[in-house]
Order: sequence, then structure tokens, then C-alpha cells
Amino acid sequence: MSVNSLDDLFVAGLKEAYYTENQLLDALEELSSGTSDEEISNAFSEHREETEQHVQRLEDVFDEIGESPEEKEDNAVKGLIQDHEEFTSQDPDQQILDRFNVAAGQKSEHYEIALYGNLTPMAQDLGLDDVADTLEETLREEQEALEELSQMGEQFDEQAETTDLA
Repeated sequence: MSVNSLDDLFVAGLKEAYYTENQLLDALEELSSGTSDEEISNAFSEHREETEQHVQRLEDVFDEIGESPEEKEDNAVKGLIQDHEEFTSQDPDQQILDRFNVAAGQKSEHYEIALYGNLTPMAQDLGLDDVADTLEETLREEQEALEELSQMGEQFDEQAETTDLA
């Protein structure tokens, strides 16, 4: 696909977002089952359900702009997933794996925030106000997920400090 206009750039971005969300469905299931901390596992499960809604919203956006839902492979997402696979293949201690999983979740949320943070104003510039509202709703949910994961990461850091002090 040749990108020669804002419309082309927007559609390409939607395809990357669609790929990202679909890849993260599987990754979030793996993170949930691979995490021993129940609170973290539940957070990943809940975000997976939210991600299913994100996929549906993107399909609705494609429909609204007259495009068929299509994925465009994204090397950043592939890299995040590959990093996780490489780390888990080293058979780390479970607590270290839990902390790594939280960090991996944070990385993916930052990436998704960047995606939706760029797509939303593009939709506005293209006069697609309803689409922009839909994308902004997803952006807010991604920001909330990042905040939740950041709080969990801080709990790990606090536990490490008390362990080091003991």
C-alpha cells in the first residue's frame, strides 16, 4: 500500500492497530496464565477482555470508513512478543518472571497509547469525529491499563526495597 495522503496514513495506522490488538489477545492470555500473582493475573485477564472490545471497535471503525478490517504486521509488536519468548525460555524465577510480565505489559501499553494518540487526531483532521471519539475511548482505556500496571510495578519495587533492607 502506497501512503500518499493523510487518509492513507490513517488507514495504515488502523491496520497496525488492528494487528497489534489481535497479537496482544494471545499475549495477554499467556501473560495471565504465566503470572503467579493473582492480582496481576486478573489484571491481564481483564485487559484481554478489554482488548477484545478494542478489536471490535477497530472493526467498527473500518466499517465506518468503508474499509475491510485488515492487519498490517508491526515489527515493534513482533519484537515485544519475541523479547518475552526469549526471556521465558531462560526459565527465570517466578517472582522475576512476574515482574518482567508487568514490565512487558507496560511496554505494550505505552506502544498502544502512541498508536491511538496518533490515530485520534488524524481522525479529527479527516473530519471523522465519531471515529475519533471511538479511538479516544480506547486511548483512555489503554492509559488506565498502563496506570494499573505501573502501580503493580511500584509494589514490586517496594517489596524489593524491604527485602534489601531486611
